[in-house]
Amino acid sequence: MGKGGMSIIDEEENMAAWLIGINTLKIQPFKLPPLGPHDVRVQMKAVGICGSDVHYLKKFECAGFVVKEPMVIGHECAGIIQQVGTEVKSLVPGDRVALEPGISCWRCNHCKGGRYNLCPDMKFFATPPVHGSLANQVVHPEDLCFKLPDNVSLEEGAMCEPLSVGVHACRRANVGPETNVLIFGAGPIGLVTMLAARAFGAPRILVVDVDDYRLSVAKSLAANETVKVSTNLQDIDDEVEQIKKAMGAEVDVTFDCAGFSKTVSTALRATSAGGKVCLVGMGHNEMTVPLTPAAAREVDVVGVFRYKNTWPQCLEFLSSGKIDVKPLITHRYGFSQKEVEEAFEMSAQGSRAIKVMFNM
Repeated sequence: MGKGGMSIIDEEENMAAWLIGINTLKIQPFKLPPLGPHDVRVQMKAVGICGSDVHYLKKFECAGFVVKEPMVIGHECAGIIQQVGTEVKSLVPGDRVALEPGISCWRCNHCKGGRYNLCPDMKFFATPPVHGSLANQVVHPEDLCFKLPDNVSLEEGAMCEPLSVGVHACRRANVGPETNVLIFGAGPIGLVTMLAARAFGAPRILVVDVDDYRLSVAKSLAANETVKVSTNLQDIDDEVEQIKKAMGAEVDVTFDCAGFSKTVSTALRATSAGGKVCLVGMGHNEMTVPLTPAAAREVDVVGVFRYKNTWPQCLEFLSSGKIDVKPLITHRYGFSQKEVEEAFEMSAQGSRAIKVMFNM
């Protein structure tokens, strides 16, 4: 028996969704590491599919990280504490928690300086070679498991991970009550960035995308205006005019949640002198963009990578009702071989599938 009277699961019973080949996921046994003194064992209850998970499934790589051996997928997650290590003070079996998926070293200069998201030795769920959390149970450090307020569901807890990207982006760009915000991309990350910008007080938000349905979702949630664009580079001049007209004010901060040559080029052009362009999406590794004219207008280009110290803020936003992520969860699946395959297919289709969630 473990501390708290919960029996330790037989490792044969713990199953996980393994990425074993391109377009091939298989539910098979997942042996958990031993429980350290500061660790907890969590029964997974809600796990969302991220765009990076789909990238790994389709291409075996994402943003320079390459899958070289079978890997458990998934990193947006929440669950219930089953067992706690001997030194764990803040959690007990039965607690509902949201998990922050990255374990940093706490020894490097980035960690010591508080920017632990830049840790070169980060061990992040489902970023090769680290196993993820689409499993019956996982072991994780106590300090990366955040107790859910009573009025926040396990699904909302899992949504803290994508929401954290939006919160971190808004902090990086200093979004506040005087910041007019432009967002490129109305996928999951564009939409959570929009919700975060509104919660941080942005008075005016304009969302740009190529997809009518996703723009309608943005409009129904928090966008003041939306603009539909094309993927054609020749259209940038016209689209910049459309954006400026629809905004009806200076664009102080632009979040590019797509990360393509065209979106970055348009963002640099549409952002007002002295404003910021925040690069959140990672569509293209290399791109040709008009940096010199933007630099001549002192437009700052800010990079965003994951997040740091965001879970308490996300839980406060969700608990207080300042942010409602529930409308973003469009599809739900159970944890069977057939449903795992169907869920990833649905997520890969995009458009009407915004956030696909497993209920374990």
